[in-house]
Amino acid sequence: MSRSSSLALAERYYAAFNAGDSEGMLACLSDDVVHDINQGGRQQGKEAFRAFLAHMDACYRERLTGIVLMSDEAGHRLAAEFVVHGEYLTTDGDLPPAKGQRYELPAGAFLTVQDGQITRVAVHYNLADWIAQVGAG
Repeated sequence: MSRSSSLALAERYYAAFNAGDSEGMLACLSDDVVHDINQGGRQQGKEAFRAFLAHMDACYRERLTGIVLMSDEAGHRLAAEFVVHGEYLTTDGDLPPAKGQRYELPAGAFLTVQDGQITRVAVHYNLADWIAQVGAG
């Protein structure tokens, strides 16, 4: 897969995210996708990612702006930088109580692409910043 094709795949993935289209996001992923959760564990497989997306949709409403994509020469490794604009809808585990707080958070992600599919997703953001924003709400 070329660099431009990999970047186009990442663009489709993030466009699906912003459209709230979980199935569109999943269509960009390999069946055995590895998902490194921010400051958390590692999940593997498209079904685990589907469950993660359902959980996120229940707890948060998010939109990404200022998406900048970068790639290595071959298009196998990509990075994305963006700003997350969100609303905290339902309390997520032992995180602060949700009361519809809004937040704005810089974030980044690393993607690995192989055979026309994303095989790894790792999103990173400052959890302490997010907690400070929603805790004050």
